[in-house]
Amino acid sequence: MSSPNPLLEGLSDAVGFVGGALLGYWAGKLLGWNIFSAGYDNASIGGILLVGLGGGGGLHLARFWRAKQKAQDTDTPT
Repeated sequence: MSSPNPLLEGLSDAVGFVGGALLGYWAGKLLGWNIFSAGYDNASIGGILLVGLGGGGGLHLARFWRAKQKAQDTDTPT
């Protein structure tokens, strides 16, 4: 049984989170929701929500990918 690689875990978490947050940001921009607008109107709150959901979703997908890779490594006979 191999030990987890902290560098791979950290990089995949970072890529998943940032990638998901960027997707959420651009989805908000397509809807006209600017997270950087002055004040906290409904559009900026919606944009912030999309960025947060995108980041969390991307992190979840990165961890799912790592778990799937680990399962494939343990299924493969050596």
